[in-house]
Amino acid sequence: MVSKRDYYEVLGVNKEAGDQEIKKAYRQLARKYHPDVNKSPDAEAQFKQINEAYAVLSDPQKRAQYDQLGHAAFENGGGFSGAEGFGGFGGFDDLGSIFDMFFGGGGGARAQRRGPTKGADLRYNLELDFLEACFGAKKRINVSRREVCPHCHGNQAEPGTKIKTCPQCNGTGQVQSVKNTPFGRMVNVVTCPRCSGEGKIVEQPCSHCHGRGRVQKARELEVNIPAGVDQGFQIRISGGGEAGSRGGSPGDLYVVINVRPHRFFKRRDDDILLEIPLNLVQASLGAELEVPTIDGQVKVTIPPGTQPGATFRVKGSGVPHLHGSGRGDQYLTVKVEIPKRLSAKQKELFQQLDETFEDTGKSFFDKIKGAFGK
Repeated sequence: MVSKRDYYEVLGVNKEAGDQEIKKAYRQLARKYHPDVNKSPDAEAQFKQINEAYAVLSDPQKRAQYDQLGHAAFENGGGFSGAEGFGGFGGFDDLGSIFDMFFGGGGGARAQRRGPTKGADLRYNLELDFLEACFGAKKRINVSRREVCPHCHGNQAEPGTKIKTCPQCNGTGQVQSVKNTPFGRMVNVVTCPRCSGEGKIVEQPCSHCHGRGRVQKARELEVNIPAGVDQGFQIRISGGGEAGSRGGSPGDLYVVINVRPHRFFKRRDDDILLEIPLNLVQASLGAELEVPTIDGQVKVTIPPGTQPGATFRVKGSGVPHLHGSGRGDQYLTVKVEIPKRLSAKQKELFQQLDETFEDTGKSFFDKIKGAFGK
């Protein structure tokens, strides 16, 4: 007689392990060695041994007997020869539990459930110009979606004709097949092939929707765009999606915002960025300028000696906050433009100006030469 492995060793737990620890160990091992998942030659034997160990250790009375007498407690007719000897699959209440564990709740072939099904959600990409995104807008959009058929009101049959219960599944939408395996009787539940899971047979399909219960329709909808939206922002229109089936609620429509870039303005969160060009005279002597904002023109004072890259803030001229009151700011960044072509008069003036900077220039280059020991 071949000696059996210790049940605690089979599950990889110690003798003090609690019920939850034993159950967790069993689930992990059963998932690993189930013959439908593991194609190794010894997987079936391993799986059988794991189930046998769990059947004993998960039962307080059997576990107490095993702890006292070991495998001898179940000899002489008390042993286990397969899944049926210990309540199916290692203490699971029904086949659905083992299917749920291995196949994520579907059993690999379980039928779809009947009943109301929510309609599909839809997405609509809406393009806005820069200022519409800043200040909001009302837009009308055209959406094509499936709606409940107005002729048959979704029941798929021509009005006045009969709908009868499917004789193959008796209205359940499911059919079962039973197969005997080394682990016991396996029940396979699939969608009824005759009624496609509906549980009913439509004798004369609706002439308008051809028995689908839904028809494709184009609808014009008005969308309110709040001020302050930005690229990628989504607006949910509840019930704006496709109609549900079997009386299910409609899906939702998600309007996704795409903002066209502005020629001059750039956006950083709720702030507006603008680059302003200055000539040498304006940067040196200062100037008063009319600069654009998203609200219109405003006067800005540029102080004398402004350097390239200097930034000035125009408070409250940014984008309205999407959630809450107030607005961002506008930031002006100076770009000093160097003329590429000069008239004869301009050249003469620049040369005269250059002579006035002669001492400053020599002093600077004298310092450079001194730094290199020349």
